[in-house]
Amino acid sequence: MRILITGGAGFIGSALVRHLIEHTRHQVLNLDKLTYAGNLQSLTSIAQNPRYQFVQADIADGERVSQALAEFQPEAIMHLAAESHVDRSIDGPAAFIQTNIVGTYALLEATRAYWLQLDETRKQAFRFHHISTDEVYGDLHGVDELFSETTPYAPSSPYSASKAASDHLVRAWHRTYGLPVLLTNCSNNYGPYHFPEKLIPLVILNALEGKPLPVYGNGQQVRDWLYVEDHARALLKVVSEGRVGETYNIGGHNEQKNLDVVRGICELLDELAPRQAGSYKELIAFVPDRPGHDLRYAIDAGKIQRELGWTPEETFASGLRKTVRWYLDNLDWCRHVQDGSYRRERLGAPE
Repeated sequence: MRILITGGAGFIGSALVRHLIEHTRHQVLNLDKLTYAGNLQSLTSIAQNPRYQFVQADIADGERVSQALAEFQPEAIMHLAAESHVDRSIDGPAAFIQTNIVGTYALLEATRAYWLQLDETRKQAFRFHHISTDEVYGDLHGVDELFSETTPYAPSSPYSASKAASDHLVRAWHRTYGLPVLLTNCSNNYGPYHFPEKLIPLVILNALEGKPLPVYGNGQQVRDWLYVEDHARALLKVVSEGRVGETYNIGGHNEQKNLDVVRGICELLDELAPRQAGSYKELIAFVPDRPGHDLRYAIDAGKIQRELGWTPEETFASGLRKTVRWYLDNLDWCRHVQDGSYRRERLGAPE
């Protein structure tokens, strides 16, 4: 297939692009605005592959998106472009409304116009795959509850509200206009190339620098952790084999309390990069909780397992060890993000 991926320079997007180029014969056009979260250095390993192309563009720019569609002629669009950091959405929600809602609307309209002019065979085969988050469901209260594909939406933050809105737009374009869509809602991703302000890489890098390891509130918030390369495999399964109009929840079957995640990272670092004295756990520092912080997320991923045969390959223990090892081996990549040089270099891309 020819697959257009929006947000392919982000954390999950770049993992998906690498997976498609390294493990399939698909052609990929990566359309990314290159905000702070877009990093072309995450794609260095496949950047010169003849099946890969990159275009710097904003999904809200309907004319530019239409041009890319006309030139590339994709058979599928996988829409990952989004503002995605909860703390940033609390401090500045406008960017989340613009990208996640207005941008998704503009992309849907450009896609609909492109899809309508396809011949009947290509029109039937076309897919628009919208990648979303489990945060649209709000939080869970019981220890045994799980998010399913029919759980009512109850978003808590400007980020999750904007993603919920984008999900509703995609479903509306399917029901009203017949656009062949697929939706996925995933749990917390982690793994290589994760932006350093997110919990796991932040803790790893702070620990190595001897800085405090911040934990919100009492650290008892529970998340279901999904290794990003497992997620990439799941996304390929859905866009290739999923039923049009359906939603698939993707989870890692790895519920962990935030405090236990931080302690687990410290234990791995104590083993792999020990301090001169003491444990990294001594750096743990509890900080005031985030406003509206959801207590527990957990995914029922039974549908994607039953219908498409996908299950995660990594346990949290194996995935976290791979992740910590990757950061220890790739500190140059981290420093380029931390000092901003990745944005200046852009590997030849225009600013």
